[in-house]
Amino acid sequence: MKSLVIVESPAKAKTINKILGKEFGVKASIGHIKDLPKKELGVDINNNFEPHYEIIPGKEKVIKELKSEAKKADKIYIATDPDREGEAIAYHIAEEVKPTKNSRKIYRVTFHEITERAVKEAIQNPGKIDMAKVEAQQARRILDRLVGYNLSPFLWKKVRRGLSAGRVQSVAVKLIVDREREIESFNKEEYWTIEVLLTPKANGAQFWARLHKYNDFLVINRDAEEGNRFLITNEDTAQQIADEIKNKELYLSKIEKKIRKRSPSPPFITSTLQQEAARRLRFPAKKTMMIAQQLYEGIELGDEGSVGLITYMRTDSFRVAPEAQEWARDLIEKKFGSDYIPEKPPHYKSKGSAQEAHEAIRPTYANKSPEVVKKFLSKDQYNLYALIWNRFIASQMSPAQLEQTTYIIEVKSQGSGDISEGTEFRASGTVIRFSGFMALYTEGKDEIEEEEGGILPPLKEKEILKQLEIKPLQHFTQPPPRYTEATLVKALEEKGIGRPSTYAAILSTIQDRKYVEKNEERRFVPTELGIIVNDLLVEKFPELIDIGFTAKMEDELDAIENARMKWVEVVKDFYKPFSKDLAEASKDKEKIKPQDIPTENICEKCGSPMVIKWGRHGRFLACTSYPECKNTKPLEGDNSKQAEQILTGDICEKCGSPMIIKSGRFGKFLACSKYPECKNTKPISTGVKCPLDKGDIVERRSKRGKTFWSCSNYPECKFAMWYKPVPEQCPKCNAPFLVEKRNKSGELFHVCLNKGCDYKKEVKKEETAIEA
Repeated sequence: MKSLVIVESPAKAKTINKILGKEFGVKASIGHIKDLPKKELGVDINNNFEPHYEIIPGKEKVIKELKSEAKKADKIYIATDPDREGEAIAYHIAEEVKPTKNSRKIYRVTFHEITERAVKEAIQNPGKIDMAKVEAQQARRILDRLVGYNLSPFLWKKVRRGLSAGRVQSVAVKLIVDREREIESFNKEEYWTIEVLLTPKANGAQFWARLHKYNDFLVINRDAEEGNRFLITNEDTAQQIADEIKNKELYLSKIEKKIRKRSPSPPFITSTLQQEAARRLRFPAKKTMMIAQQLYEGIELGDEGSVGLITYMRTDSFRVAPEAQEWARDLIEKKFGSDYIPEKPPHYKSKGSAQEAHEAIRPTYANKSPEVVKKFLSKDQYNLYALIWNRFIASQMSPAQLEQTTYIIEVKSQGSGDISEGTEFRASGTVIRFSGFMALYTEGKDEIEEEEGGILPPLKEKEILKQLEIKPLQHFTQPPPRYTEATLVKALEEKGIGRPSTYAAILSTIQDRKYVEKNEERRFVPTELGIIVNDLLVEKFPELIDIGFTAKMEDELDAIENARMKWVEVVKDFYKPFSKDLAEASKDKEKIKPQDIPTENICEKCGSPMVIKWGRHGRFLACTSYPECKNTKPLEGDNSKQAEQILTGDICEKCGSPMIIKSGRFGKFLACSKYPECKNTKPISTGVKCPLDKGDIVERRSKRGKTFWSCSNYPECKFAMWYKPVPEQCPKCNAPFLVEKRNKSGELFHVCLNKGCDYKKEVKKEETAIEA
């Protein structure tokens, strides 16, 4: 009788089946099989918060198949992901397939890469289900259910129906709202710098230097107390100083040279992968994790079959297996030379809460570089894999050596009392003396930083310099920038809010619920609705969305996982003050409504002014004569300053201007930003090619308002369907794409385009606990 291995996804099952061979049957649970009920709390508050799990609707067939296969097997190995969610799935599967009378044994196996060595080693050394991990996941699930189930009705009564709140997502919204208020209250300070274009008399080279000191005062003193930070605060002073220095003879008084090392960044963990993919590839965190999951579970590499290309992508550990360091060092020596290999493999220290049993995110095979496997990958898969590959290899390389040269330039003294006393310009330049890891990879930056300087001409101390131009430059201090996907993930991690596996779900949820949106710079801005809900929660539940309190809760969940705390006590300590706040808040019956925003628009039906209102699907224009006049219309950017245009990255093929997203009676579409000069429009592509011709599949809306998807070459091509396409090839029959469908309970699935193929995949959340 062959052994049975149970995993979560069909793609992972396919890869493991190839590794283990015919002696093993491999089946997929397609994610979680049990969860708290949808339509009731599902937690017995009076009985130590006992959860009442039920089979997820639609999973009955999966469980029946797993039970059937389990009966035929002498050994059952549950090989779900090596994290809390995976452990909870393993526990629920074990409950369903556990033996009754015969001698079948159930084992728990974990591995952090799907390679032949790792999988076979795990099977040879099986373990037991880690109940501490199961309880940590259960505690998070119950905590978030208690918050979401109780807060949502409260928001319905106070604001409007359909709203929801979550324990962690509400804190993320608060970060964005707080940052927006910092920006609004920021007082800009004016300051000026003075730059001079210089050339040595000996040669014709030119370079710019900036005024550093004037009469022994630093021109910009960032360490000084407020009010004394800038010497030059207005144009008149700047011009006066520039006029004093103009035509004076300058000389190079001193040359300072510093050699400094720049070490490579460590290999990726979940949070840094999401940040760097957002910076470099403009991937949302959710997309990054989806593609990383594909690379981990297995990619079809022609005759080789399905191969897992990276290690497990949910990790906060920088640990790298010694064998991976060895093959990385061999590759580096062959490509770059022995100077690029450090004497000892580098060791990167993980933070205290990291699971050191896990590894960092790295490639699994030395012989599968991005270039070798590129033909088997989609564009997005290739870009993310190349990012992971380069970051890992660079992390094992020698530090770079940079030489920073600073020229200190003074005014040649003209006698006593001359401005040369304590007046100094500086020019800096950096030269790479040894590229080290920088020959392959450097980390992206979140914000524009002051440049370290360009290349300076070779000069000698005391050399006379001639002024070619001197100019004052106006500047203003800048408020803190709005969060991007990368900086918000970084802030969540630094403040201890959520865990790496939850970041993608948090960012996705707060946008789906219309609490925040991205502006044209792809930065998060709170919506009016988000501000109202945030302020209400801050007022009524200050502890719930306190950053320190939320971080403490995460630490306690970690303590449950490490068997240092009991899950019931953690939940009880949380629920007691929360229920008290809820009871007090529920006494306030007054409903909160978003303020109407006046506009210059006039209702074409009755002539009354129109205002911007907030509805369930965002802002819209409405007549002030309601209910006598019920005229409403979509809010377009050309009629209101409040409506922001969403840039797409597409360029108008008629005039070369950026394309923006607009809404019309048949849904959203792309329109030229130069309207009305250019009236070019086109449908929004889903990124999926039509199976009948070379057109894109685009979203459309019927005359009755129902959304459908069809070929962009309509009416020449008649291809159309009611389901949204997903740019992912079917792993079972190789159909070009999948489609989205929901079951009666609302769960989302990806199914094969071909009706004859029964492939079905539950859309797995990054963490099922992130919910209303």
